[in-house]
Amino acid sequence: MSRIFTHQELSKHDGTDTTAPIYVAIKGSVFDVSNKKEMYGPGAGYHVFAGKDASRALGKQSLKPEDCVPEFSDLNAEERKTLDDWFIFFEKRYPIVGKTETA
Repeated sequence: MSRIFTHQELSKHDGTDTTAPIYVAIKGSVFDVSNKKEMYGPGAGYHVFAGKDASRALGKQSLKPEDCVPEFSDLNAEERKTLDDWFIFFEKRYPIVGKTETA
């Protein structure tokens, strides 16, 4: 059975606690990206996504913290394709460990 993560639970997996795995959610699916700490850990280029649902940011190709939200219904067709491509990228590389409560 897949685990359901609340926003608060997901936020605890941002890499600041070195004993906890690092998770990134996309379109409600939670991926374990712990094997790429050099990319998602504190101080890394993609740390902004860690512990969050980064759907909107990925669709917009944005590294802005304010874009790291699960809401993506207002993305245009090109941005939605970009988001779908990111989902496929993550799906091929990282295990899904659960869903967000809003999925």
